[in-house]
Amino acid sequence: MNKYKLTCIGLVLSIFIYVTTIALELDLFEKVIALLASIEQFEFDEMIVPLLVFFVFLFIDTQQNAKKVKMENAKLNIYKAMLSSSHHILNNFIYQMDIFKITAEDTPGFDVKVLAFYEDIISNAAHQIHSLSNLTTIDEFSIRTSVMNET
Repeated sequence: MNKYKLTCIGLVLSIFIYVTTIALELDLFEKVIALLASIEQFEFDEMIVPLLVFFVFLFIDTQQNAKKVKMENAKLNIYKAMLSSSHHILNNFIYQMDIFKITAEDTPGFDVKVLAFYEDIISNAAHQIHSLSNLTTIDEFSIRTSVMNET
């Protein structure tokens, strides 16, 4: 309903103008446009201005909603580009860290627990990246929650 707030205001205002015109028997609309005199017999003259007001508010609401959707799409595209770039950087880092892992595995007497810890760190980072990549709702809470649940 909040999405069409101005449309609702326009509808209420239009109905108010129409009811006031009928209740007070005002013929203000006939004086505004000469064309209304020719269609007097159909009683459209009382409906034109209220409908015009309603459609103006509907147009404003539509424009505002389109602007909001455009902004949200731009934010989503920026988020996806940033996420893709971060993903690329982290994957490069992980591949480079594999050199250290291979060296550690080839070093006699290197602590196996440290290698296991290394694997846990890499696995945790991969899960966090995957979780961020699969968000359905892009907002601050969802982003923070997805990363916190993986740690």
